[in-house]
Amino acid sequence: MLLMREVRDPRLADITITEVRVTPDLLIARIYYTVLGDAEQEKEAAIALESALGYLRTQLAGRVRLRLAPELVFELDQSAAYGRRIDELLGQIAASSQDEDENGDGSASA
Repeated sequence: MLLMREVRDPRLADITITEVRVTPDLLIARIYYTVLGDAEQEKEAAIALESALGYLRTQLAGRVRLRLAPELVFELDQSAAYGRRIDELLGQIAASSQDEDENGDGSASA
């Protein structure tokens, strides 16, 4: 919610937080995000997140009841891109298989 409502950086407009993992000692919070856009927009978003890091940690410290505010680590979530690549490869396999069936490559016996 802090990113959406309080950080006014247009480079963060297309960011989606996909997961947050906090270490058992609550000292580190890994925040995984995706960016709608190309590699350049991902790079800009990473720069914007780094520049907002101090502000976000300060705001978090004021809102949680912990002795120490966790260190925030932003990491680009590659799972969506990985999933798209797998879908693409499966589509190529299916298309290749269909082409072989249509061309009658002799794989079916009579």
